[in-house]
Amino acid sequence: MRPTREGATRASIGIVAGSGPEAGIDLWSKVLARNQTLFGEQFRGDLDAPRVVVLSEPTLGLSMDLQENEDIVWHSLKQTIAAIAVQADAYAIACNTLNLFAPRIASLGLPGEFVSFQSALSAWVASNRVDRIALLGAAPVTSLGPWSAYRSLSDLVAIETPADTAELHNLILDVKRLGSRDPSLRPRLQTLVEGLTSDHVILACTELPLISDIETGKRLIDVTDLVARELVDRSLAGAQGQASAARVQ
Repeated sequence: MRPTREGATRASIGIVAGSGPEAGIDLWSKVLARNQTLFGEQFRGDLDAPRVVVLSEPTLGLSMDLQENEDIVWHSLKQTIAAIAVQADAYAIACNTLNLFAPRIASLGLPGEFVSFQSALSAWVASNRVDRIALLGAAPVTSLGPWSAYRSLSDLVAIETPADTAELHNLILDVKRLGSRDPSLRPRLQTLVEGLTSDHVILACTELPLISDIETGKRLIDVTDLVARELVDRSLAGAQGQASAARVQ
């Protein structure tokens, strides 16, 4: 933790990236935006930014085919998590698919608090009292099977998945391959979104928010943004950070 200007201490934030690298940048950017929003007019810039540690491990990109690569992905993730847990008070993995390993991470008994994508989305569903959502993500996620981090979400809400899950998976791969600025990507996402019947569309892949600036009447819910909020709220809360939290509320 680092001291604030009131003499209290503020929790540091950790981000595990690599699946993909842009997803880590996106989460970090949303952490900074949430932090500035909370400070409001009292925000001083650099001195009021949170301490953020980012570790980007390319091997984690094998999570796009998790069933085939489970052992190597878990070995890599376990090492990366162990490295970041000793540097951050609250940390998250910038990848919906890799959050499948949340129970295993919890069992490691590492320092710091792991903030999972599942917990952030479940909290949003409960607080907004929605009864139906559409879930967009990589093939392991939208299958809602043993390789999906969200397989228990159906206990809370009815879930719709796109008719063409292969096209969705390929779109995500192309965001990784071509970069989020490629002009061919957004029309493909818009077609997928408009084919859904649910009013609330969960962007359950960290590549999708990078191309979500599309025209649609549906509400797009960015799970990365939900996690960013959880991380920043934790960085300003707690017994040692109460003075700072009170000032920005």
